[in-house]
Amino acid sequence: MDVLWTPPADVRERSRIGAYLRWLAEHRGLEFADYHALWQWSVDDLDAFWRSIWDHFEVVAHTPPTATLTDPAMPGARWFPGARLNYAENVLRMPGRADDDPVVVAHGQTRPAVTLTAAGLREQVRRVAAGLRRLGVGPGDRVAAYAPNIGETYVLLLATASLGAVFSSCAPEFGTRSVVDRWQQIEPAVLVAVDGYRYGEKPVDRRAEVAAIRAALPSLRHTVWVPYLDPAGPPPAETLTWAELAAATDEPLALTPVPFDHPLYVLYSSGTTGLPKPIVHGHGGILLEHLKMLALHHDLGPADRFFWFTTTGWMMWNFLASGPAVGATIVLFDGNPGHPDLGGLWRLAEETGTTYFGTSAPYLLACRKAGLVPRETADLSRLRGVGSTGAPLPAEGFAWVYEAVGDDLQLQSLSGGTDVCTGFVGGVPLLPVYAGEITCRALGARVEARSADGTPVLGELGELVITAPMPSMPVGFWNDPDGVRYREAYFDHYPGVWRHGDWITINDRGGCVITGRSDATLNRGGVRLGTAEFYSVVEGLPEVVDSVVVHLEDDQGGAGELLLFVVLGEGLTLDDELRRKISRELRTALSPRHVPDEIHQVRAVPRTLSAKKLEVPVKKILTGVPVDRAAATGALVNPESLTAFAALAQRRAVTG
Repeated sequence: MDVLWTPPADVRERSRIGAYLRWLAEHRGLEFADYHALWQWSVDDLDAFWRSIWDHFEVVAHTPPTATLTDPAMPGARWFPGARLNYAENVLRMPGRADDDPVVVAHGQTRPAVTLTAAGLREQVRRVAAGLRRLGVGPGDRVAAYAPNIGETYVLLLATASLGAVFSSCAPEFGTRSVVDRWQQIEPAVLVAVDGYRYGEKPVDRRAEVAAIRAALPSLRHTVWVPYLDPAGPPPAETLTWAELAAATDEPLALTPVPFDHPLYVLYSSGTTGLPKPIVHGHGGILLEHLKMLALHHDLGPADRFFWFTTTGWMMWNFLASGPAVGATIVLFDGNPGHPDLGGLWRLAEETGTTYFGTSAPYLLACRKAGLVPRETADLSRLRGVGSTGAPLPAEGFAWVYEAVGDDLQLQSLSGGTDVCTGFVGGVPLLPVYAGEITCRALGARVEARSADGTPVLGELGELVITAPMPSMPVGFWNDPDGVRYREAYFDHYPGVWRHGDWITINDRGGCVITGRSDATLNRGGVRLGTAEFYSVVEGLPEVVDSVVVHLEDDQGGAGELLLFVVLGEGLTLDDELRRKISRELRTALSPRHVPDEIHQVRAVPRTLSAKKLEVPVKKILTGVPVDRAAATGALVNPESLTAFAALAQRRAVTG
């Protein structure tokens, strides 16, 4: 496998993980020859590792913990009992930054750019926290934001956390039903909402949606209006404006100390089927996990400008939000990443001096498909890291980054989940980058591959499991007092072991390849294959823009049917010649068993708002499940895309 990047000889002198290794030697008497030895210690001695993260980063706590981990059994592991701290206090410390340093740089397509200095951010948080307190918000109350990736949403998160209240956000492109399905479960007391936003050239008015959301949430005591699309527009009746919430006051910023596992925010499973799971994350677990990942794995610090293209409906926004806790400046962006063209985000990187550029694998592959060469159209000389997540990045995506973006940067493909609000496999400055491969398992994350009979395997495809607790595993699900839903979600398959739902191969050097969801597996004639490999072949063809594949099993034990759906380039029509070409490529690259029984052209592949393909709902629709039961359409970028699959299911039922 091709090595695309090698760590510099002095990486231990220059990187934050190098400084951590020196700290371990000096303060703990521990020496590690290489990353693998460090990782092994971090998962074998969870107590010592996570206490070292607490001490190394000098976590601000009002009451120290009485222990590190009292019971390692999952679910229910108890971390740092007795500790009282506040996530917002640790983020607002902004180590290494002076009061007048910019720490939030917010760009978008709705209004001019906004910059907040360290002092300015603290002042905004102080004012908004005081405003929330005036509205009666206290520890445990829920504050909901129907708002995009802008400075106000970020300030609101920190202000809510400072009070010990619980934050939850939905991006304003979410439909009413999706928002209500999430927030009726947590019963927010305060709603902060925008009037609309601009997506590229297109103004999107959300006033009707906000009215419907308000009507569906009887728990609401107050609504705060952010006039984002139309600053001069009148606010609806019985609302406060953002300016009124953040009015000048001399009330000091009071940071409420809370227990380590006190709820910080509620994130949601994508909710493509059934009600989205309300995943509760705690102050301490999120803080420790993000300090570890951002500093030691992404190597971020006070010299960095950290960008990740995300909406407020994806956990990468919450990950980005912790950037100032390690001293990094965060770059926020709200709008259409393809406007006026796919090069817009790379030009934004130049304009903002971005040093770490995070995005999704589909975006990088779209840039490659469009023939984009960002380093020829933007000055990316400050860029030293590129992050990719949301879907597996194939080898050709890696190659494109090194050819078209920069040959001396570190590309980090990572995978994790909303459930842990982090990546548990990713990159690290100490190890080389191999094409098509996630570099390593993250420190403190005991990730394994398990065969069908539950035994750990190396060098072969297995179920991705986590066999030791992590502090950022959920505190629980909202309104699940006995933990039944939580246990069912992760621990039913292998008792005491977290089953994540992905296929993973871990090689002998610790590198990882994730090949798709284990519930969307293609399995014909005993050959098991993740969907990611399939897409890599099909979407490598110049005619194919996007694709989705599903395997309909045969109840009688036969091979079942493999159905491929392709989105073609403009003006192209699927004919027998192109069908033969696609089949030939799959037969050659994968196996004869993976040649589809049928190939259909569709106008769009259904995707969630965080760009994930919806293989399982498509499969359900094709087996006769009604669209409204197979998928929560409000959680989709393009719900209309499902009608083509429903029509095909009807035709098949008639002819079958």
